[in-house]
Formats: sequence, structure tokens, C-alpha cells
Amino acid sequence: MAYPPRRRARIEVVAMIDIIFFLLAFFMLATLETLPARGLDGQLPASATASRLDPADVVIVLARDGAISVAGAPLDHQRLTALLRDKGPRTQVTITGAGAASLTDLVAVMDACRAAGITAIALATREVGA
Repeated sequence: MAYPPRRRARIEVVAMIDIIFFLLAFFMLATLETLPARGLDGQLPASATASRLDPADVVIVLARDGAISVAGAPLDHQRLTALLRDKGPRTQVTITGAGAASLTDLVAVMDACRAAGITAIALATREVGA
């Protein structure tokens, strides 16, 4: 009695490569550091002359009621100044938040930044009509 010739087992890697590239693309897109992806509260004010900037080192969120938070952690003005002083004077800061935030609160946040020696301060806005 003759047995059929033995065939070697093959592992099909084409499907695995497709899945790996899909996961790589998914995780790359999921970890992009952009302002809209951070889920910031509030409606940004509109500006017709705004320009795109490089991503900031620190994003300060100013709420409608004047509350300040950085990376989701609430801070007061003294702790904000201490945090920024630890980061160094070359830190780029973006202030974002509610369009209805008080100008007094905005100036207080900018004063805290300047007290820490920060000079690169930007205000986040949205495009007109967006």
C-alpha cells in the first residue's frame, strides 16, 4: 500500500501582515497629539486671521467659570506657575478653552505664564465658519 507524499505545513503570513499594518496605522492615528483629539471642553472663539502652530509643550484649558486645568488636572495659579517654571523658559504654551471665558481669567493665566518666565504663549482658536 502506497502512502501519498507528505506535504509540509505552511503558515500563511500574508493575512498576519495585513492585520499588523492595520494595527500599526490605527495606533499611529489614535496617538496623534492634536488639540481637537484631546476632547477639550468649550467652544473655541473664531478668528479669521489665525495661523497653524507647532504642537505646544503645555496646553492650558481655561473653563467658562475661570477654572484652569493642564492635562486634565485642575490647577490654581500658583501651581500653574510652579509647573511651568519646572518645565523651563523655552516651553511653548497654548491657552484654549471656552469662548465665553472671562478676559480677566485669561489675563490671570497669561500672568501666571509670564511669572514662570514663559514667553511663547499662543491662544487656540477655530476657523471662522467651522
